Amino acid sequence: MTENFEAVLDAVGPRLRAIRRQRGTTLEQIAELTGMSVSTLSRIESGQRRPTLEVLLPLARTYHLPLDELVGAPATGDPRIHPRPVNRNGVTWVPLSRTPGGLNAFKQILPVATEAPERLEQRTHEGHEWIYVLTGTMRLVLGEQDFQLHAGEAAEFDTRVPHGMANIGSQPLELLVIFGQQGERMHMRAHTK
Repeated sequence: MTENFEAVLDAVGPRLRAIRRQRGTTLEQIAELTGMSVSTLSRIESGQRRPTLEVLLPLARTYHLPLDELVGAPATGDPRIHPRPVNRNGVTWVPLSRTPGGLNAFKQILPVATEAPERLEQRTHEGHEWIYVLTGTMRLVLGEQDFQLHAGEAAEFDTRVPHGMANIGSQPLELLVIFGQQGERMHMRAHTK
């Protein structure tokens, strides 16, 4: 048991380095976000220093990872995640993944609109989005194009294209959203026999 504990502790530094590199961030950026020095972070990543809880908690918050996943703690056998819904402007977002900087999955719930807007506000940002309608009817505007999507339909688009969406149905609109900040596209492969 002690050997396993020591192996987990010895692997924390290299694991932190791998997480940082996978996210494409520098020691300087992590230092700025956590308030720690670059030299402290470097010593931890190289294994010259073991991180304390005071170091690990800000890193877990910065990487948006639970502490056990950050340090590579042995699995408990419980695969469940415990998402915390966030409400923004009447829209509920439920995070379904924990990979900041990579592909992220969300459940999004848009309430029934009091009145259908004639013109939707459109926004642009870096990334690529894939949307699947679980329930309800969605209006999706991409530049000059206007679409209606119903339960079971999906859309995929580059978020640098001006886009806006609204619930145009008589029930809450529930969506599964996969978003890649770096422009990753969703790839689905079908297995053939």
